[in-house]
Amino acid sequence: MPYFDLKEKRIAFHVIDLAIKLVVLYAIAAWCFGIISPFISPILWAMIIAVAIYPLHQKLTKLFNGKEGRAATCFALITITLIMIPTVLATGSIFDSIKSISTLLINGNLQVPAPSQSIAEWPLVGDKVYDFWLLASQNLESALIKIEPQLGQLGKQLIGLTVSGGLVILQFIFAVIVAAMLLAHSKSAQSAAKQIANRLAGEQGHNYVALAAATIKSVAQGVLGIACIQAIFAALGLVIMGVPFAGVWTLIVLFLAIVQLPPILILGPIIAYVFSVSPGTEAVIFAVWCVIVSGSDTFLKPLLLGRGVDVPMIVILMGAIGGMLMSGIIGLFVGAVVLSVGYKLLLEWLSHYKSESEKIASLSEIEK
Repeated sequence: MPYFDLKEKRIAFHVIDLAIKLVVLYAIAAWCFGIISPFISPILWAMIIAVAIYPLHQKLTKLFNGKEGRAATCFALITITLIMIPTVLATGSIFDSIKSISTLLINGNLQVPAPSQSIAEWPLVGDKVYDFWLLASQNLESALIKIEPQLGQLGKQLIGLTVSGGLVILQFIFAVIVAAMLLAHSKSAQSAAKQIANRLAGEQGHNYVALAAATIKSVAQGVLGIACIQAIFAALGLVIMGVPFAGVWTLIVLFLAIVQLPPILILGPIIAYVFSVSPGTEAVIFAVWCVIVSGSDTFLKPLLLGRGVDVPMIVILMGAIGGMLMSGIIGLFVGAVVLSVGYKLLLEWLSHYKSESEKIASLSEIEK
């Protein structure tokens, strides 16, 4: 048996003691993470909402004579109301539409208008669309039987989307409530964020907190803001032209704009539909309107995205798109913030390397 002197025994004891402490700390950290993991996404959304809405909250605070809690409560109540009213109205409208269509189908009173001959001239799919539409106008039951497997799959997908949509709305309401709590204690929240950043990044930590806040505001304006503008103007054109299910198409336009895809992907087929049912002049005006709406982000992004942020717009845009591809909608913000912070860290590292190189060069000159 090897002999250990007193010093070696103490070192062994401290190593074992440190190992036990590390294992316990790791177990507690893992346990805490497992407990809080279901709330990570809503909490991230709450932080994003709180940062994005902070300037408006400051204005509300002035209206409430400096009472941050009352201003935050007012924001939460208004936001939840704005979420619930359209949700309830849309849900009721969908159920009423399904009920009325079911009644018409059962009674055999649902009539599909005959298609225009111009539909057959659509490229690639015109003949198939025209034939199916014609069959539906003549014998709806046969047309539905023909696509019965697709209808069953579509029904399952719609049910899944409805459930997931309901969960998303509940999570968003929870995030709004947490955001209101953060806004009610905004000074404490800012102080805690700066302390954590300073602990991680040293004296420059508070600069990264400011950069993260500015990036979130920039993305909120330059991505979500532009998407909402495009959706509103698209809805205006759809409603004026009397396009069926304008609300559904507007939501799809909003989604495409958020994920940085051109809204013309959905507006294009709608333009073709309008040309088949409306006079030529009106259809041309609608087509031009849709093209302008779809391309409006090309001149709106330089105005809104990256404003107030000491980071190039392309870095923020790449971070937002890449983050969204990795983590969904929340990645728009997280990706932009992470890439912006990484960009600033890279610049600081290069600056530090340059200064060190200049010092070495100057010392070499002195030695010479």
